[in-house]
Amino acid sequence: MQLHDHKPNVDDVEIAKFSELAHKWWDKESEFKPLHEINPLRLGYIEEYAPLAGLNVIDVGCGGGILAESMAERGATVTGIDLAEKSLKVAKLHLLESGNKVGYRCVAVEQMAEEAPATFDVVTCMEMLEHVPSPDSVVAACARLVKPGGWVFFSTISRNPKAYVHAILGAEYILGLLPRGTHEYARFLKPSELSRMTRHAGLELANVRGMGYNLVTKAYSLTDTTDVNYLIACQRPLA
Repeated sequence: MQLHDHKPNVDDVEIAKFSELAHKWWDKESEFKPLHEINPLRLGYIEEYAPLAGLNVIDVGCGGGILAESMAERGATVTGIDLAEKSLKVAKLHLLESGNKVGYRCVAVEQMAEEAPATFDVVTCMEMLEHVPSPDSVVAACARLVKPGGWVFFSTISRNPKAYVHAILGAEYILGLLPRGTHEYARFLKPSELSRMTRHAGLELANVRGMGYNLVTKAYSLTDTTDVNYLIACQRPLA
């Protein structure tokens, strides 16, 4: 049975959430402000392992294109995929303003992995896994998309009381950094769980780093603490 015969790995409620906010993707003072603020950290983390100039990259769950465009600015050939059509329309429109080049498609990562296995030097999947019913399916598809020797990067939120307080109570209800209902605690993934998914997908874990937010300076930074937001770097073995 082909993957596209299966029930799509998508939550319509999650798609609706982001579709409703789609027009705000590039407003740096909107609900997407945190994504704009952590983007330099994500970009720098990726380039620690895979300097992007000249590489073929796919951004899975690209949304309005914040990370995709920044990788294109670094000289990568970038494809962005998402299942929220309104977000993709905003992403395409923003290219007219920025002049960057990104190829956007409304396609599931599992289908993309069927169409283009072992095609990309770098696969990024940021702030997406906590919004899908089967994150392990996304991880496996990302592993199929990357070339042997290539890199796969994930970022998501850990599942523990501190993460609940910071990512939901704090960010959504107290500070108003994110719309209420953005996250569902049960879908958060512990680093150990995501690491296990990457191993099962045939990837080798290279690094795990946390992303912290300072309430005083209102700045984000990479940390060694992975109990709230964190990044993972993985590599597909050459053989």
